[in-house]
Amino acid sequence: MVIVGFDPGLATLGYGVIRADNRSKPEMIDYGIVSTPKEENLAVRLAMLEKGVKQIIDTFKPDEIAIEELFFAKNVKTGIAVAHARGVILLTAIKECGKIFEYTPLQIKQALTGYGRAEKIQIQQMVKTMLKLKGIPRPDDAADALAVALCHSQTNKLGGLFSI
Repeated sequence: MVIVGFDPGLATLGYGVIRADNRSKPEMIDYGIVSTPKEENLAVRLAMLEKGVKQIIDTFKPDEIAIEELFFAKNVKTGIAVAHARGVILLTAIKECGKIFEYTPLQIKQALTGYGRAEKIQIQQMVKTMLKLKGIPRPDDAADALAVALCHSQTNKLGGLFSI
């Protein structure tokens, strides 16, 4: 099964593609980012994200897509921008793939490290270890997206519990 994980962002949207099944360890296929220039207006940036997400889906033809849920911390303005980007991902994913799953940051940390309050470096190390990579994927957004995909590969055994 091919899983694409997305770490939503307006300036930098991370993606990670893995192959995973019940018989073998997950394997990294690709990872990267879709970036938009801050000088552009919101509508143009969202259109750029849609084009990038569609291209990723068309290239890798995932069986399922996993997306990190929004988590609002201090900066509401940033949260709103990420919500716009997330909406584009959700819309494009449902149209192009149909099988979407969402995970909170806590669920992702729990699935990868066994501890829901793990630090970012611990998650990155687990991504590196679980996928047998030589180094931590860069940029962080891509590593986070691989973590989302790995979380889904660990929890999709529970059926459609996290499906939307």
